[in-house]
Amino acid sequence: MPSFPIIDSHVHLYDPTWLRYSWLKRAPKLDRRFDLTDFDRCRAGVQVDKLVFAEVWVDQGLHFAEAAWVQGLADADARLAGMIAHAPLEKGAGVEADLDRLGQHPALRGIRRLIEIEVDISFCLQPAFLEGLRLLPARDLCFDICVKHWGLVFAIELARRCPEVRFVLDHIGKPGIRDELVEPWKCQLRELARLPNVVCKLSGVITEADHGHWSKEQIRPYVEHVLDCFGFERVMYGSDWTVSELTHDYPVWVAILDEITTGCSAAELESLWRGTAIRTYRL
Repeated sequence: MPSFPIIDSHVHLYDPTWLRYSWLKRAPKLDRRFDLTDFDRCRAGVQVDKLVFAEVWVDQGLHFAEAAWVQGLADADARLAGMIAHAPLEKGAGVEADLDRLGQHPALRGIRRLIEIEVDISFCLQPAFLEGLRLLPARDLCFDICVKHWGLVFAIELARRCPEVRFVLDHIGKPGIRDELVEPWKCQLRELARLPNVVCKLSGVITEADHGHWSKEQIRPYVEHVLDCFGFERVMYGSDWTVSELTHDYPVWVAILDEITTGCSAAELESLWRGTAIRTYRL
């Protein structure tokens, strides 16, 4: 395990008795309140210095309430140092009011508008979406891209069309690990990494494998390719907790990354476990 406290750049917290998350009905194991008390129990002996909340696909129209609830948690526990909130960027210039309201929360560091859930994910390249996206730099906000591997082409195009926006690729682009798919994810990830305005989260990887029959050996090549493409200075650790609970306990992912990076320099490990998240999310 890392010998110093780490930063978790991707944690989900929610309370379905307070807000509605329709997708949880399809994941009964996760369909209950998960807060920082649960996080502390699940992280076991892993030292986590700070964490960043990532929006949890709350039902439409509830993103302001979700952000307010998370800010309340952050006010009570300084470890919750950043929030990636939902905003409907497809409203174009009209999303400015959403961003202003969300910006009243001191923890706000970025925006995520889920792309992978749409039937036609090309919507993210429509003029209105791009117009909304381009409002983020003036507020010092980044954008988290969440797509499955077949949507990486849209991630590349977003980053190309908006070079002024800072992007974070969630879950390494969700490669098809379960089906042992490597291409075109491998080539497209390298293409995306050539764009200097993109960093990548080593998060949500195991859940892309077969939930009941995955192995460290199966995961390793995907992690190593990410590190080779982006370098340690543009990669950050994320647990994707609570979704990670579907496949593994919290310390398992930490131990796998620790094993894969054995022999790396102190500076490289600091970037992976802390530095990239600090720089990206202004922690």
